Amino acid sequence: MIQHISIVVKKNASAVQAGEALQSWLAARNVRSNLLLNEPEPDIPPLPEQTEVIVVFGGDGTLLSAGRHYGRHGAPILGVNVGGLGFITAIGLEKLYPILEKILHHDFQVEERMLLTGTVIRQGEVFCRQSVLNDVVINKGALARIVELKTYIDNEYLTTYRADGLIVSTPTGSTAYTLGAGGPIVFPTLQAITLIPICPFTLTNRPLILPDGFSISVVLDDRSRDVYLTFDGQVGLALQPQDIVEIKKADGAINLIKSPYKSYFEILRTKLRWGEM
Repeated sequence: MIQHISIVVKKNASAVQAGEALQSWLAARNVRSNLLLNEPEPDIPPLPEQTEVIVVFGGDGTLLSAGRHYGRHGAPILGVNVGGLGFITAIGLEKLYPILEKILHHDFQVEERMLLTGTVIRQGEVFCRQSVLNDVVINKGALARIVELKTYIDNEYLTTYRADGLIVSTPTGSTAYTLGAGGPIVFPTLQAITLIPICPFTLTNRPLILPDGFSISVVLDDRSRDVYLTFDGQVGLALQPQDIVEIKKADGAINLIKSPYKSYFEILRTKLRWGEM
């Protein structure tokens, strides 16, 4: 039987209340737990080493943050939607406790989701590095002209994107920013990397799906100004001319606990309202 569960909660009243209620429920079953507020970096609370399962209360953004911070620990993560749309936090509060009864007795399935690692090389040195569950995005500022992004695949020149930006996405991220940018929906357990130009100047620049073994390098030209890089839409920095952004599959992965109630296709159908009049 599971002995220790860590609970990560979004910093709002409903999520904190749900986390505290879960702590009481677990204590009645002699299961130890601890409550972690989803703080921004660098104020991330440490995850206890004895954690066997992580329960996240919030929306997809909270789960993305928890995944970046704690996913490498290896403990499977259950996302509970007390936020908005909820593609990866697909379980609602009304289904939580029946699922937890099974989880406590190791009766659950997990999906392994690939991560990407984005690295910024500035003047020949590593300036920053971050892993993501959804995407790495290069984007122009609100008033900037289109940017030119010289892009290489495994050191072979692909093209120079003239666009508002470029999204490099995992399959999990295909229902996030990439969806609004016209990218394909990719089944989340596939091992693939998708490149999606944002509003490309050349309309024949289409999304490109690559095997996960490829490495992508994007070089900013000398005229690049007001260009930004974001990791999962939550952590970001301003880029400089001649910066190189390298993106590849990360060494580790994240294990998400599958909902026993809804398949991925049902989630797509209901969240995107397919087939409705």
